[in-house]
Amino acid sequence: MSDGPREFPFTRYPARQGFAWLATAYRMFKVYRLAWVVLVLAYFVVLVLMQSVPFIGPYAAALLSPVFGVGLLAAAWTQERGGRPAFSQLFQGFRTNLWSLVAIGVFFVAAIALVAFASSLVDGGKLRELMANSKEMTEAQIAAALSDPQLQLGVAFSALLSLAVMIATWWTQALVVFQDAGPGAALKASLRAALANWKPLAFYGVGIFFYIGVVPGLITAIVAVVVPLPAAQLLVIALLLPYSLFFAATLYVSFYVSYRDVFHAGETLTPLSSGS
Repeated sequence: MSDGPREFPFTRYPARQGFAWLATAYRMFKVYRLAWVVLVLAYFVVLVLMQSVPFIGPYAAALLSPVFGVGLLAAAWTQERGGRPAFSQLFQGFRTNLWSLVAIGVFFVAAIALVAFASSLVDGGKLRELMANSKEMTEAQIAAALSDPQLQLGVAFSALLSLAVMIATWWTQALVVFQDAGPGAALKASLRAALANWKPLAFYGVGIFFYIGVVPGLITAIVAVVVPLPAAQLLVIALLLPYSLFFAATLYVSFYVSYRDVFHAGETLTPLSSGS
């Protein structure tokens, strides 16, 4: 693996392609619903267990999240070639360019930390203070703090910078694993491709917001009207829990689908051999 100058050709798409990524991902998910749900649940459990380790847990989870995320990319890669997603693939990142993936995790953690500090430029440190003291504050105190226009400006500024970090790292894991890119080259290629495809990524984001924000809200509102309390609360949980797992799995598949579409458009797939 080298981080020297390399070209990573990509394809530019119209806005509607963002919706197509989600639709394709859902079709892939439907083929192996149970396998994907188990894999995504295992991913979440591993991260939660890591975060529970005193002192170093949250940092280790953040740094190794890209490593475990590669397992979900590998599962989608396998399914696209005729295989089946498997639990063992969750650890694929430890066998493929591990240190480059850890370097991406370091970049992401450092960038988000800088975003938190940068908010002080516009809000005088109010957002950082709120984040540091939120556990000791009541809901009323938090709501009062968030009503401060200066703090709201800090939140908006941080959100904008965080979006830039996400765009820069969007396809870095896939580039490292599937194209043997070094961390610097992967970040550069991911950023260039994401900026060139900002329209489909924007539509993709709108689609995600619809399915994680609008749909659950509609389900909750309809159940509240039709079913009396407390049965309504139980029914909402019973409906939204599987829905959330299904959409989370679809979302992770869509990371691979969008990468494949942008960086390998039109390529012929080689089916896995029977022994793979």
